[in-house]
Amino acid sequence: MSTSGSSPIVTIMGCVIVAIRDDLDDREVLMLQDQLVEEVARVKARGVIIDIASLEIVDTFAGRMLGSMAQMAHMMNARTIVVGMRPAVAMTLVELGMTLDGVETALNADRAMSLILGRRIKPS
Repeated sequence: MSTSGSSPIVTIMGCVIVAIRDDLDDREVLMLQDQLVEEVARVKARGVIIDIASLEIVDTFAGRMLGSMAQMAHMMNARTIVVGMRPAVAMTLVELGMTLDGVETALNADRAMSLILGRRIKPS
């Protein structure tokens, strides 16, 4: 496990999982992005799960960062799924015109892991 500030990057069953903190500054975001790409390459990850549950608001920088992380993971043959998106964050991304191409969403990390690993999702 590696960390950027207190945003851990954890690998489980070939999936790299990162929780994005709400208080990351631009420098910390860029460091986290670099660490994420390094971890995806190191473990040859099948998927990347980005947990944004702690984000209460999102700006254009954070939106571009999410898109960049997904594009980098895709280029490394890893599927990217964002979990924990609050309705206000989704609305802001739409209002900013950000489509986050290549990014899938799931309700939680369990569902994202099931999607990446090709397991059937049990109804909740």
